Amino acid sequence: HKMGVHESRGNLAKAIKELMLRWAETRQGWTDVRAEEFEKQYLHQLQSDLRTASSAMDQIAITMSQARRDCE
Repeated sequence: HKMGVHESRGNLAKAIKELMLRWAETRQGWTDVRAEEFEKQYLHQLQSDLRTASSAMDQIAITMSQARRDCE
């Protein structure tokens, strides 16, 4: 089964959402400076990277669609 770009993008978004939910649960008990550093260093960057990846995946989907139409 070949997964398309839209499905991959959805799976990635779902995984990040799940990670952030788990982080929120963890953060309730982990309130020191290290938790703040972890959040800033890793999770904020991850969310930024997700936005960039999502944009790139959207562009790939458009390009692939155009290529399919051109090949018909």
